[in-house]
Amino acid sequence: MAEAESGTYMSTPAHAEGVEERERVFAPLPPARGQAFARTWWGRTWLRALEDTALDGAQLKLGRAFARRGAVGAVAVRPGRITAVVLGADRTPCRADVLLRELTTDEWDRLLDVVVAQSGHIAALLDRDMPPRLVEDAADAGLDLLPGTGDLEPECACGGWDHCAHTAALSYQTARLLDEDPLALMLMRGRGERELLETLQERSTAQAAEKDGRPPAAAAHENDGPEGVEAAEAFALGVLLPPLPGPPAPVSGAVWEAALDGAADVPGLDVGALSFLAADAAATARRMLAAAVSPQAAGRPVQQSLTAQEDAVRLAAASPGPAVTARLAAFCGCSEAELGIAVRAWGIGGAEALAVLADRPASPAALRQARYELDLAWGEAETRPVLQGQSRRWTAPGGEAQLRYGPDGRWWPFRMLGRLWWPVGGPERDPAAALATALAYIGESPPGR
Repeated sequence: MAEAESGTYMSTPAHAEGVEERERVFAPLPPARGQAFARTWWGRTWLRALEDTALDGAQLKLGRAFARRGAVGAVAVRPGRITAVVLGADRTPCRADVLLRELTTDEWDRLLDVVVAQSGHIAALLDRDMPPRLVEDAADAGLDLLPGTGDLEPECACGGWDHCAHTAALSYQTARLLDEDPLALMLMRGRGERELLETLQERSTAQAAEKDGRPPAAAAHENDGPEGVEAAEAFALGVLLPPLPGPPAPVSGAVWEAALDGAADVPGLDVGALSFLAADAAATARRMLAAAVSPQAAGRPVQQSLTAQEDAVRLAAASPGPAVTARLAAFCGCSEAELGIAVRAWGIGGAEALAVLADRPASPAALRQARYELDLAWGEAETRPVLQGQSRRWTAPGGEAQLRYGPDGRWWPFRMLGRLWWPVGGPERDPAAALATALAYIGESPPGR
């Protein structure tokens, strides 16, 4: 077995060249003393499936202790099954397996369609992330990507018919592994990483070809360039070629002004608004150029384009003056006060904060996850607040502080100011921290503009 580049797992070699590996073996993890077994929302969902399934709480507690002290050996992940050797209380080794149903061919087709439909889903998976929106979209397609109650089926050499301490320990350890690489879950469901990514690439190419009216084969080869030359030959030619030009000079920060002489005579033309838009376009181009030529530009992710309404909020955040602000509010179909709230949200978190402000209805899967995180944040503590939930909003007693569960799985603090809800802080993974921010805000007037 060869250790992978990440250093977190070892993969068994394929049986033949070009054959996708159907097993990944994760090296034993160090003891988990003093830390939670899952820090990601999908890792916690995995643990919830275990804890909601197991009938014997004492066995769960013992299995958690086994995993915490490092008694779980290397974890082998295969389609439909995870396996490890677990050392019991007397240090006797015991093979433990946990089974998870593989998706059928039809279910995989639907899941792949869901992933390809949003480019952000593919990027997130490549970044070893499991966005809540992907799980929600899969649920809308009738697929439960993450396990639920009863989905984790135990098999253990000790003969236990329910989750014993050995299978519980394996499940707790797997939650830590999924934190680092959710693609292991895809392998459990039946597709290895290489097979999954190759299939996604094929579907993305076919989808792009269909939109452009081109044959899929042509789209697949459109980026095929010349075969190139050997590295040794290119190095030898380097002495005959002139040196590369130096980097461009830094972008000047000089102020650009629009030349609109005579524009005031054009009927129906708002010269002030046009001048503002021209100046904004020039400033945007200057920032883009400066970012492109900076040494840090390589590898920087491309920013997604804004919708028309998001861009209108961005323009309003530049304080363009009363006349332009009124036109932007009319374009967005809201009052100037509501536009001010949107500007405040933009300043806190950009387009993501605007999506939270829009407060679109949450899917049942998202609501279940939100309730689980609220339970996890306070547990059975007597100081736990009684939050009233509606859609993605959870309001604290008194009606002056509110949490909103964003599409990205983070919590955003809001405060009632002037009979309107205003965002008062950035997002938090912990709902208790977000609520503390909302309760601590003491502004008497709407913040921001």
